[in-house]
Amino acid sequence: MTHRIRQDRAAAWEKLAHEEWELIVIGGGITGAGVAREAARRGLKTLLVEQRDYAWGTSSRSSKMVHGGLRYVAQGDIKLTWHSLTERERLLIEAPGLVTRMGYWFAHYRHVFPGRFVFGILLRIYDFLAGVRDRRFLQRKDFLARMPGYRDDNLTGASRYTDALVDDSRLVMRVLDEAGADGALALNYVKAESLIMENGRVAGLNLCDGITGAVAPVKARAVINATGAWADRLREKLAGERKVRPQRGSHVVLAPGRLPIDEAVIFMHPQDKRPLFIYPWEGRTVIGTTDLDHRDDLDVEASITQQEFDYILQGANSQFPNEKLTREDVIASFSGVRPIVASGSGVNPSAERRDHSVWDDAGLITVTGGKLTTFRLIALDALKAASKYFPKIDASDTRAPVFRPVGLIDTTWPAADLKRLKGRFGLYTAQFLQESVSAEMEAIPQLETLWAELRWAARYEQVEHLDDLLLRRTRIGLLMAEGGSALLLHVRAVCQAELGWDDARWAAETERYREIWLAHYGVPAEKVTQSAAA
Repeated sequence: MTHRIRQDRAAAWEKLAHEEWELIVIGGGITGAGVAREAARRGLKTLLVEQRDYAWGTSSRSSKMVHGGLRYVAQGDIKLTWHSLTERERLLIEAPGLVTRMGYWFAHYRHVFPGRFVFGILLRIYDFLAGVRDRRFLQRKDFLARMPGYRDDNLTGASRYTDALVDDSRLVMRVLDEAGADGALALNYVKAESLIMENGRVAGLNLCDGITGAVAPVKARAVINATGAWADRLREKLAGERKVRPQRGSHVVLAPGRLPIDEAVIFMHPQDKRPLFIYPWEGRTVIGTTDLDHRDDLDVEASITQQEFDYILQGANSQFPNEKLTREDVIASFSGVRPIVASGSGVNPSAERRDHSVWDDAGLITVTGGKLTTFRLIALDALKAASKYFPKIDASDTRAPVFRPVGLIDTTWPAADLKRLKGRFGLYTAQFLQESVSAEMEAIPQLETLWAELRWAARYEQVEHLDDLLLRRTRIGLLMAEGGSALLLHVRAVCQAELGWDDARWAAETERYREIWLAHYGVPAEKVTQSAAA
């Protein structure tokens, strides 16, 4: 099994600046990670750079769902649904403990569309495309016993189907681990400042280290721009057009014990009939998502508006009227920006298709759009577009697994807990268990996260700032009140031991983290703020 070595940033920068690369991937979200994984496995000398932190953008702030998208069946997009469901089933097999199957319920009401019959047809198609049979119907009484407190006026029953949930930022890290095991180099906080052009085509990038300020021109035979909502920035200089329509999706996280459910419910919001989800995730209940054009600065983290916040709570209270959820029940929020490829037809955001697109502009291969679930197929399409610059590679779908099998581990650790650790650390699980001390193999109070996960991330996963550790490597900042401020004394000991932060650096990092959390992950101020979607 591969052994993980702590990466020295200065040495990594020297390698980045002086080695010869065949392919540079820009973007450390799930698409960029997928491209690096597929390129490295085919023997390409691959470099990946991310201007912020891995999964900083959309890939840590998604709805956490690995799903086919039932609404895409209703919209007639059978191909996208089929691809998504096929990939869902692959990920459930390849990454147990990280990607987990979960039931979704849709309640039916007298004289309200869609009824049991129409919805049942959709589920038949859904199961057929997935190659599973995972649907059933419960009568009114049985559903209310299963989901106490649900809106029961004119209720006739509920349909159940399954999809899956994931820790999205851990998924990104695992894919990057697989790419690294095949020889790819990835470095966060490195910005692509500009393109290097030779003989009319892209020959590399001018890169800047956001930590040290060092700059370096880096050559490559092709560059893949997998920057999601930011994709137009580089491409526009060559293509003279903008194709991405950034759309914001916001969610709220409820305090422990508020609206506890063990499976998801999907419903149509009474205000605009858009689908919303209420679902369990990491021991909390999450409600979302909105779907609005995002017109704010992409370099500033997206955050929920007061209007979105009220809309989400209104929707949840319409389905669980006795709960009477208020802002005091919300411990965190998160908002991501989806990179939707604009149709140009002026349709509302929810009606835009979720397909991905790939363009080749003189050696700059841009890929954007698509879904978290289909990242492997998106990566292969991008690599296929780049393959004319690499005649030796076969970019076709070999059906090879994304993740190496973890295999048996000699440990007395309980099976369910070991499954979770394998899901998060993959090929490094055995090393994680060997290096972790018993005192830190306990769960943080009110969480499933182990204290040892903080130390591992700080030691091996390129943590440069406190928010990297608490918002993305672990999800403490989304799952604990005030971003986990009550845990900071323990976190300080880990960061100072593993990252060498002195007291001044720790003070600066905690101030930075609190500012980020309050502005972008907390509850909006009580006064009504101006919405970008107003």
